[in-house]
Amino acid sequence: QVQLVESGGGLVQPGGSLRLSCAASGNIFSINAMGWYRQAPGKQRELVAGIASGGSGNFADSVKGRFTISRDYAKNTVNLQMNSLKPEDTAVYYCNARIVRTGWAVPYDYWGQGTQVTVSS
Repeated sequence: QVQLVESGGGLVQPGGSLRLSCAASGNIFSINAMGWYRQAPGKQRELVAGIASGGSGNFADSVKGRFTISRDYAKNTVNLQMNSLKPEDTAVYYCNARIVRTGWAVPYDYWGQGTQVTVSS
């Protein structure tokens, strides 16, 4: 069993900041990559930012220069620092991790339950 638990969403004014956190737990052998996706009403889910093991982050063009992503490899966590937030950043944000479970040979994608981010005055 693997779980991803997110925290940190909420309501913020335009120009403000939020920090999302996600912790992976369970029967984990290794985590290849972790990242964040978002889905706004009526739109497809899209990649916001991702970070592979030992790599630097990659970002959607719409958030470059405003968002940063970081991992704590010892704690199996990933954080998304969101600055200069805009109304168009409003969405449900989902944590994603590509995990190899103990005793398994291949990685699978796991998802958190989602956390709402609303940017509005």
